[in-house]
Amino acid sequence: MLLNFFSGLPTTLTLITLLPLGRHILRSIMGESRAIERKLSRPEAFNHHYDFIVVGAGSAGSVVAARLSEVEGWRVLLIEAGGPPPPDTYVPGLVSLNYFRGNINWQYVTVPQKHGLKSLRNRQAVIPHARVVGGGSTTNGMVYVRGNRRDYDHWAALGNPGWDYASVLHYFKKAEDYKGPTTPYTAIFHGKGGPLGVTPEPKTGKLARAFLKAGTQLGYDIVDPNGAQQMGFASPEYNTCGGLRCSTVWGYLRPASSRPNLHILHSATALKILFNKHKRATGVVYRYRQQVLVARAQREVILSTGALASPKLLMLSGVGAAQHLKDHQVKVVADVTGVGQNLQDHVAVYGLAWTVSRSTLSMDDTFSFPAVSQYVHHRKGPWTAPLGEYASAWVKVGKEGDPHYPNIQLYLSPAAFSIDMGLFLPYIYNFDQQRFLEYARPLFGRAGFTINLYLLRPKSRGGVFLRSRHPLDLPVIDPNYLSHPDDVRDLVDGVKLVMALGNTTALRKQFKAHFHDTVLPGCEGLAVGSTKYWTCFVRHMATTFWHPGGTCKMGPDSDPLAVVDPRLRVRGVRGLRVVDASIMPVMVSGNTNAPIIMIAEKASDLIKEDWHHY
Repeated sequence: MLLNFFSGLPTTLTLITLLPLGRHILRSIMGESRAIERKLSRPEAFNHHYDFIVVGAGSAGSVVAARLSEVEGWRVLLIEAGGPPPPDTYVPGLVSLNYFRGNINWQYVTVPQKHGLKSLRNRQAVIPHARVVGGGSTTNGMVYVRGNRRDYDHWAALGNPGWDYASVLHYFKKAEDYKGPTTPYTAIFHGKGGPLGVTPEPKTGKLARAFLKAGTQLGYDIVDPNGAQQMGFASPEYNTCGGLRCSTVWGYLRPASSRPNLHILHSATALKILFNKHKRATGVVYRYRQQVLVARAQREVILSTGALASPKLLMLSGVGAAQHLKDHQVKVVADVTGVGQNLQDHVAVYGLAWTVSRSTLSMDDTFSFPAVSQYVHHRKGPWTAPLGEYASAWVKVGKEGDPHYPNIQLYLSPAAFSIDMGLFLPYIYNFDQQRFLEYARPLFGRAGFTINLYLLRPKSRGGVFLRSRHPLDLPVIDPNYLSHPDDVRDLVDGVKLVMALGNTTALRKQFKAHFHDTVLPGCEGLAVGSTKYWTCFVRHMATTFWHPGGTCKMGPDSDPLAVVDPRLRVRGVRGLRVVDASIMPVMVSGNTNAPIIMIAEKASDLIKEDWHHY
C-alpha cells in the first residue's frame, strides 16, 4: 500500500518542475508554437451570436469549425475547455510526455472492473483524454490508421446509408496529404494536398525489419494497412509534416483562424446546451474566466467533446434516459435511451516483453548533440518521429467470422516493459506498484522490446453516466471490460500468436530474443504458456488502449439505442448534432484518430447540404 501511495510522485514532480522548465526552453525554440498561440488568442470582435457553435476543439471539432467557416456568410464559434498546445506537443520525438497522467488531459478513471484489470489499482483504468486545443490529435501517438473497409460496410448494413467504405474513402482522401510513394495500384487509396500530413516511418531499423520478417515467417504479407488490404504487417505512418506533429490544430485551425467569421475560444468549459420550447438547440452555457456566459446559435450546435464527455453534456442538458436524468434532478428535454450506452473500447494486453542482446539495440545517436541540433535548426533527424523502432500488424485469430477480417492488432514497442524502472509506467496506467515491480524488476537495466496487442472489435459493452447534475463533475465510466467471454478467448488466442511471433528465427537468431517468463503475480501455480495461464494473464494485464467510442450511437429509427441518425442529428430535438467517436455504432479496426477526422469531414458536408451551401 505504501508503494502505491508514492507511485505517482515521480510523475507529479515532473509535471510541476521539469515539464514547465522544459516548455519554457522549448517555447523559445519552437516558433511554430508561439505562432499558434497568437492565432488562438481571443478575438477582439468576439460576440455572443453565431450561426453555428462547435463545442470541443479536438480531432473532430477543429475540422468541423474549419470547414463550416469556409462558407463566408456563416459565423462560427469554436469552444474548447483546454488551452493551446504546449510547445513539446509539436515535437514528435517527445510524444511520450503526452501520456503523463495530469498533463493536458481529463484524468478520467473508470469504476472498478469486476471481470478483469486485476493488476491495476482498485481494478480501475485511467483514460487520459486530451484537454487541449486539437484534442487527441495533439496528444496521441500520431499513428495513422483508417480501420478496415468492412468496418464501414458494416455501419451501412446496420441502417446508416452513406457510411459504407466506398463513400467514406472520399473523406479519408480529402483530409490526407500523403507523403509516401505510391503506385498506380495504391494511389487510388491515398489523398494529396489535404490538411492532414501522413508520413511513412522515415527509417526502418533492424528491430522493426526483424518484426516484419517474423510476420512473413508466419505467413503474413507486408501491406499498406490504409490501402487495398489491412491484414498483414506494416511499418507505421504518422501524422507529421515538415518535422512537426500534424494535428488538426496545425492542419485545419492554423489556416482557418485568419477568417473573420471563425472565432476560437479556448479555456472555456461548456456547461449546458440550451433548448427553446420547440426543443431546438439555441445556444451553449459556458464558463470562461470565472464567468458563466451564454453563446447563441441561430442554426445549429455541434457537439464534439468525445465519447466520454459528449454523452455527459447531452444528459446535463436534458437529453438522455428519462429516469436517469430524473434521478439527478435534471429536467428532461428528450427521452433518448441510448445516450451513454454502447460504450466500447479497444482492450490492450501489456507486459509481453523480450530481452535482447544489448549490442543490437541502441538509441545513443538519438540523444546526441548532432541529432538534437538537426531537429532544432532544420526539423530533421530522429526527433521528427516517435523515438525508437515501431511496427504494427493486423491478424485474425479464431475460426469464427470472415478469415480476411482481422480482429487483433499487434504493436511493436522498442523497449522492455520496464524501461523507466517503474518510476512512471505504473502511475500512467494505474498498475499496482507492488505487483508491477515484482513482475518487471528482473527486466531492469536490460535491453529488450515489447509486443502489445489489442482487441479490435470487443463484444463487451459498457456505459457513461452522470455522477451528479454539477457540470464540472467527471462522469461515471463503466466500460465493463472483458464481460463477454469471446473477448477473453480472442485475447488469449492473440497472446499465443504473439508468442509464436517472438519465437520466429527472425527475432531469435539476430537478436537472441528471450521471452520474459517470470510468473505474473496472481497467476502462480499455472503453467506458463498454458491456456489457463494466458487467461489469467489477460484478466490481470488487459486494460484500455485509450480508444473509447460508441456512446452516442448512429443508427436508424428502428434501433432503440441510436442517439443520432445517419446525418448525425440528435433524435428527439432539433438543431443539434454529435460529431466525434461517440457516433460509431461499432468500433473501427485500428487507431481512432483518422476515422474521427473522416467523420468530421463527412459531417461538415452533411451540414452544408442541409443548409443548402454545398
